[in-house]
Amino acid sequence: MKLVIATNNRNKLREIKEIFSDMALPGEIEVLSLADFRDVPEIVEDGATLEENAVKKARVISEFTGLAAFADDTGLEVDKLNGEPGVYSARFAGEQCSYEDNNNKLLSLLEGVPEKDRGARFRCVIAVVVPGGKTYTVEGEMKGAIAISPKGANGFGYDPIFVPEGQGRRTFSEMSSEEKNNISHRSAAVRKSKEVLLEISGKSSYNK
Repeated sequence: MKLVIATNNRNKLREIKEIFSDMALPGEIEVLSLADFRDVPEIVEDGATLEENAVKKARVISEFTGLAAFADDTGLEVDKLNGEPGVYSARFAGEQCSYEDNNNKLLSLLEGVPEKDRGARFRCVIAVVVPGGKTYTVEGEMKGAIAISPKGANGFGYDPIFVPEGQGRRTFSEMSSEEKNNISHRSAAVRKSKEVLLEISGKSSYNK
């Protein structure tokens, strides 16, 4: 079975592939990326929830390629900001903003907020869509807090300012990719998706 990862985010694609490798997916599942296709349609992520965005991305790519598609939508939800940036995490500081722009805006909004009140969580929703078949969704979560200032050189997105629960005071950016992939929200969701992938790869009508 061919499975298309529906993302143009190279960092996200790399993490998903790393987690897949660690999961030891069966050899009959061939993982493809959008780079393997020409004229891929642009997808406007206009859903009101992470699930809506993940399902939309997977559905569009599945219909375009005629293959099973796997899409992830992830959001950072900060308690003090009533769950923001949430579904707007990637463009929190505006369209075409950088990771640093998003981090700076979030830190600015939390300026003066004590460490005990900086609780947050990452949520990752994964959708798997099979052409003419069922849509599956799974979710992973990582609780933690927002650091006072950025720390570390690894990772991407909000990693420099997110301190995962139970890991001391280190941010995701201060961890190796292996450490992060063992505990992260994306790791939890991707690992939950294994059962779905095994199920659909065993159905001969989907084995394209």
